Order: sequence, then C-alpha cells, then structure tokens
Amino acid sequence: MKMIRTLLVGMLAIAFLLSACGPAATEEPMMTEEPVMTEEPVMTEEPVMTEEPMAGITCDEPIKVGLITDATGALAIYGAHIIRSFMLGMEYATGAPGSVGDVFTVKDGENTFMLDNCEIIIYLGDDQTNPELTTSIAREFVDVNGVDVLVGTVSSGNTASLQQIAAENKIPLIVAPAAANDITGVGFNEYTFRTSRENYQDAIALCSVVTKEFDTFVQIAPDYSFGWGGAAAYRDACTLYGGTFPVDDIFAPFDTTDFTPYMEQVLDSGAQAWIPTWAGGGFISIMQSAVDLGVTDKMSLTSSYVDNVALPAFFGNQIGSKGSILYHYTAPNNSINDWLIEQDKARYSVYPDLFDADGFNAALMLVEGLKATNGDASVQALMDAWEGMTFEGPKGTIYIRPEDHVAIQDMYVVKLLNVDDPDAKFFELLETVRPEPPCLLPEEMKDRCGALPYGTLSGQ
Repeated sequence: MKMIRTLLVGMLAIAFLLSACGPAATEEPMMTEEPVMTEEPVMTEEPVMTEEPMAGITCDEPIKVGLITDATGALAIYGAHIIRSFMLGMEYATGAPGSVGDVFTVKDGENTFMLDNCEIIIYLGDDQTNPELTTSIAREFVDVNGVDVLVGTVSSGNTASLQQIAAENKIPLIVAPAAANDITGVGFNEYTFRTSRENYQDAIALCSVVTKEFDTFVQIAPDYSFGWGGAAAYRDACTLYGGTFPVDDIFAPFDTTDFTPYMEQVLDSGAQAWIPTWAGGGFISIMQSAVDLGVTDKMSLTSSYVDNVALPAFFGNQIGSKGSILYHYTAPNNSINDWLIEQDKARYSVYPDLFDADGFNAALMLVEGLKATNGDASVQALMDAWEGMTFEGPKGTIYIRPEDHVAIQDMYVVKLLNVDDPDAKFFELLETVRPEPPCLLPEEMKDRCGALPYGTLSGQ
C-alpha cells in the first residue's frame, strides 16, 4: 500500500461568500435632514445591531472523507477518472480549489476544502484493485484517520468489502464507480449509497436498442459479482424487449488471458450477436480471440461502449453500430458538464472519460448532504439527507432512490461514428434514456421495495 500523508491547510476565500463570513453590521443611525452629532456618536448602553447574518455551514471539527480507488493497479485507468473528477467536484461544490491547488495527483495524498466555515479533508488511498489492500486502507481510514464518510471503489468485488466495513463501523459509503447490482441488491445495507449506475441500467439502455436489430444473443462475462449481475440484467432486459438466449451465459475467471475455449462457445452458440460484459485489460484479450476465431466475421458485437482510451481497440471494426454508454462528455447538455469539460482539459489535458461523472457526482452528493444537515456529518443525519435526494451534476438530475439507494440517472443511446477523432468525439447522440431498474434487495428487506418491481423488470 502506498499511502501519502501530507496535510496542507489552505485559507480559502470565496468572493461570493464574503457577505456570509464577514462581521455583522450595525443599523444605520437615524438621521434628520442634517446629521445631529455629539462629540461622540449617540449610543445606547449596547449598540443597536441588525440581526446577525447567516454564518453559513459550520462544523465543530473537520469532516474527514476516505476516498479509495485504484491508482496504480489493474483498473488504474478508471481510478484516474475518479481521482481527478472527485477533486473537481469538491471544488465545484465548495466554490474554490482544495489546499493542493488546481491539479491534484496521487502523490499529493490529501486535499482540504472549505465549505463556508467547515473544513473537509479528503484522504486518498490506492487499493490497486487488491481486496486485502481495500480492506486494510479502509480500516486505517476508520481507526486511525477517523473518517466520517468512505467513497469508492472501482472493483465491485472490493466494494463489497467496503460495504461490510461501513456497516460494522456505522459509517456511510458512497459507491463510485463500481456497477454490480449486488451493491444495492443482495449486498445492500442501509449505510451504502451510490452515484454509479448499476448493471441493470446499462442493460436496459442497451437492450432497448439492439433488440431492434437482432433476435438472439449470447453473453460472456467475468466470474464474479459484476459479471453475474451484468449477465442477469442483460438476459432479463433483452428478453423483455423480445430477444432470446439460445445457450447459458458463459463465465470466465477475471484473470483469464487465453479466451480461446470461451470464444469457441460463443461461436458455437448459434446466436446472431454476442454481449461481452467486462472491465479492464481482459477486454483486449477477448477481442483478440474473437478476431482469431472469426467471431467478429460471423457474429455482431453488441455491448455498452467503453472508455475513450480503450474504444479504438475494442470497437475499431464496429463503425456505424448503435449501443449505449453511461457517460460520454459529448452527450449531456448542461452548464455543469461544460465546466467539467473545460477544467479536465485545462488542468489534466484530457476530456472527461467514462467515469468522470461518477466521481464528480460523488463529491456533489457529499457536499449537498452536508449543506442539508448544516455541517452535521453524523451517519443518521447524512442518511436522512441522502435518501430521496435530487441534485444536478454533469449527467443532469441524479435521484437517490430511497428504497434501495440506487442512483437514477440519464444514460445515452449513441451511434459510433469513428474511433480516431483527436478530441474523442466518437458518437452521435440518438436518445437520452433514464432506466428504472427493479428493486433487488434480499428477501428479508423486500418490504423496503414498496411498489417497485421486485427481482426482475416484470416483477415476476
């Protein structure tokens, strides 16, 4: 574990907040046509004061947040999205950069922001997508740093460990960008919230498109929670839209490097289209096997589109295809997204990528919760504030569903135009959709689901 502990406490002044932070003013003295003055101003025993202005958000002690993500491991490409966007989201929400300044790097380790009179310290932990590191970092953040909130992580499997630690210590967790259904499904606890979408939202968006072109599908997915949840969601959603699956879903270990036997099963399935649900570098090996075995010649690839860096390798032979994506910087049309684009490009020399909105929204959710509680970071206060909350982010309106804490959000149906635009303008936006997944809570919590469909989109 590489943990860097540097605390830089900056005095941050925000112009539009000066009126809230400044001293109270006296009422103007009553005047005749000409001011009547004695040698000293006429005063009562105590100065007559107006009502003191609001002091803004206050907290007795600094609020501490532990941000855990992959900075140097197998999924570091996604962790980079979260690190930069979370810090930018904190800046946007509080009105000024953190103590580190305009550009935050992994080596900085910590960053401090001011929300009015309330100090918020962000600690960064690199879990390298190693479950043991995820656990040890989280426990250190709780036991040593005394964090009030946890945020993370990239891997859905590792996020399950964070959920357990959050529940044990009665600390709220904001999940970003892990996507497994189980996080707000069978693994749910009341301390778990998310700004990331779940597999079902991907599936609903994609299947609404691809079932108009294909009738039969086969899936390949990693053999852990993200893959299981994705496969179940795509099967349910595509079936609801009229598709069929002639064979069982195919699962491969996450660390697979030779996909030949698995892709042979895909080829032998008889399906018109195949759906790979994968995260990380394994996708490259999948695509190589697909090319080598002729899968790409005989079957159509249907998948949610990936990040800007990996897209050319994965979808270079799919120009003209239609699919879905959880976020691409060219899709939303709002001022917050415009700000994120401008700052990412100016400070990090990149355009926002697949998970930038998730990290940004996690920061917004944190700060909006603290505003709602007037700086009270106690677990019950934040949970009450977040359940049913709506706030605006780069993807537009985010709604935290109170029943299961799923983040209802826009998704995008797009057409792939190219994979070589220097500004990553790869897509034409066809439609913005807002999927409503079923409630997937465990049986003993089913009553929380209320009127939501339970278990599947049909509720049956």
